[in-house]
Order: sequence, then C-alpha cells, then structure tokens
Amino acid sequence: MGCPDWPKCFGEWIPPTNANVLPDDYKETYSEKREKKIQKFSRLLETIGFSETAQKLKSDPSLLVEEDFNVRKTWTEYVNRLVGFIAGNMLLIAFLWMLLYYRKRKLILISLFNLILMGFQGWFGSIVVATNLVPWTITIHMFVGLLIVGIQIYMIRQISPSQRVNLPQARIMRLLIWVVFAITFYQMFLGTQVREEIDALVKQGYSREQWLLTVGWPFYVHRSFSWLVLVVLGWMAWKNEKSTQYKSIRWIAILLVLELITGVLLAHVDMPGIVQTSHLIFASVMFGILTMLLFRTKSVTEIT
Repeated sequence: MGCPDWPKCFGEWIPPTNANVLPDDYKETYSEKREKKIQKFSRLLETIGFSETAQKLKSDPSLLVEEDFNVRKTWTEYVNRLVGFIAGNMLLIAFLWMLLYYRKRKLILISLFNLILMGFQGWFGSIVVATNLVPWTITIHMFVGLLIVGIQIYMIRQISPSQRVNLPQARIMRLLIWVVFAITFYQMFLGTQVREEIDALVKQGYSREQWLLTVGWPFYVHRSFSWLVLVVLGWMAWKNEKSTQYKSIRWIAILLVLELITGVLLAHVDMPGIVQTSHLIFASVMFGILTMLLFRTKSVTEIT
C-alpha cells in the first residue's frame, strides 16, 4: 500500500520522497477514490455471481483506512509497477514478433493469451490496491503471475532450439518430479494463506512476536509439507548424482535447502521482512525450474 492509487502513485508518475509535498487531506482524498473503485468492483462481482463477496467488500470499513506515507514502501511499490510495465511491454513485443515472423498459429494464440493475462494482471493489481490488500486478491494476483511465467517458459522451449532438449528419466523419477511440482504449487498456496492470516493479525494489532502463535492451521500444514518435499527431493537428488547428473535437479535441491533455511528463520526469528521476501523468491524460482523440467523430461520408454 505504498501507493494508494493506480497506475499513478500519489497522483504522479514519479512518486514523492517526502510527505511534506502531499496535501494535508491526502488520506481523505484517496480514501474517497478507493471507495468509488470498491463500489465499481463490487458491482462487477455481483454481475458474475459473487454477491456475498461483493457485500463483504462494501461493508468492510477497514478497506478505506489509508496508511501513513512511507517512502520505502512507496518506492518499493513504484519499482514493482515499473518492472510490471516493462514485462508487459516485452510480452507485447514478443506477440508482435510471433505475429510478423514466426507465424505458427498455435504459438500466436498462446502468446496472445499470455499478453491478455498480463493485462488482466495489471488491472487486478489495481484491485489489490483499491481493496487495501484484501487477502484473496493477493492470492489471485500471485498465481496469475506464476501462470504467466509458466506459459512463457513453454513458449521459450517451443521457439528456442537450445531449449528443445529432452532429459530422459526413469518413469518413477518423472512421477516424482510431478509430485514435487504439485506439492510446491500447493505449498505456495498455503504460504499465501499464512500471509493472509498475518495481514489480518496486523490489522487487529498483534505484534510480530505473536503472529505464529495465532496464525492457525495453514502454517503447520505448510511446515509439515516442507519436510515431505525435502524427503522426496533428497532421494531424487541422490539418484540424480548417481546417474544422470542433471543440473536442473541440482538447482532445485539447492533452492529447496535455501527455502527451508528461510522458513526456519521465519518461524524462529519473528519473520523479518527481508527473509519473507527471500522465501517467496526462492519458491518462485523453484517453481519456474520445476515447470521447465516438466516440459523437458521424457520417460525412457517415451524416448525409445
């Protein structure tokens, strides 16, 4: 919530660095704008059949509470938007290149779909801001981002000759890659649930030291599944070093170790912000490599 409006930030394309340049009534101004956008989004939800959710949004006064200006949060959000803008334009350029030069109908349609998803992601980012970080909006926003990454990895594999390599694997190893991928995906979902619970606790005034004592079942399931992934991926890494020695499986194992280390730090060092960020980054990169590995791996029987 470093920027209370979207796509501009405090009404400017270059956000302020000091609260002194903002008008005294800036909170009231942006709260009114937020209320109008929530009403508009609620009408959309009602139109597509989510009347109960729409009513909750309209009747929740906490959504209209504006935070104090914080230059670090403002510029973090602003950089996030700049990166998103650049990524969106890169997808647009990629689509135009596919349309003009590659001319394969299937890939053109997939590229167009990904471009539409990026547009939706940008619009939904504005909804995340407008609704003051309503928990379920954060979850949707993150998983649409992961879907965009997954589709882009597929596109790169289809277009780039260097990526069209098949990694022969025993059937059991391919099955385990799918298992690790599924658990990792579910783990990221559980992680968003933990984040949502913590957001609610923050709004209720709980201190950082009290978060994990109150956060509930998603955290404990999330922690338990981490050990399951460690066992499965540990066995995969051991088999990989004895036979195929694929670098991608090594990287996944390294990322899992880093993920577990940051997870332990989150649980026992009162969730420092930089570790929260690192935890999500490691999980996202691991998700990307697993997606790439699924596209590349073929069972030995399929290849022969």
